[in-house]
Amino acid sequence: MATFFGEVVVAPSRAGLDEEEEAREETPEDREIRREIEKKRYGRLGLGVRVEIDVVWTWKSGGDAVEPLVCSRFIVAIGRNAAAFLSSFILDSVCWEVVGVVKLWNEWCRTSSTTNVLPTDSFCLFYRLIADPTVLLCQCSCYVAEDQQFQWLEKVFGSMQKKGVQVTILSTCPVADYKTQESTLTLASPFLKALKTKEFQEQVCCPLLEQPNIVRDLPAA
Repeated sequence: MATFFGEVVVAPSRAGLDEEEEAREETPEDREIRREIEKKRYGRLGLGVRVEIDVVWTWKSGGDAVEPLVCSRFIVAIGRNAAAFLSSFILDSVCWEVVGVVKLWNEWCRTSSTTNVLPTDSFCLFYRLIADPTVLLCQCSCYVAEDQQFQWLEKVFGSMQKKGVQVTILSTCPVADYKTQESTLTLASPFLKALKTKEFQEQVCCPLLEQPNIVRDLPAA
């Protein structure tokens, strides 16, 4: 339970449910829809092997991360607008180098299936600050399906050490979706609101997001 509104809390997840429990809750129509989606995603492989998301770190030989990546700050920009913000105001210098990519395939996003992925082949890139290699950025401008979000988090955060890392998420949503008593037509846009966990002790750079607004999809995950 949140101690104040605007705090990020961990909600119960269905990600750990076994397939039998999920199957009992599915209707025949749900199963048919899921099968059709799986055919589109995995039928092209022709091997019966599910390969949805793969994280490739380019400075490791073969792309395998043997030891957890040491990271002090991890900034993730999710969505085209947030990714464009990073490109315009942070990455527009020679201070960063590409160190990894996420290979992803779903109905709306198809990245390259090659082993050596170039920045132009992916819509989800990792950058490392040359002056401080423990600072990482992630530009994720591609669509991550609802049933892929847990795997995305598991693969990305499974590659780095968890202790002492500060994670910052940047995302955007339409002003029309913002819930407020005043007219959205009079709001100065764009504007910035924040959510934070109780572990985040620093001062936030903007006001907290008011009730009953929420975040969704990968930023919420």
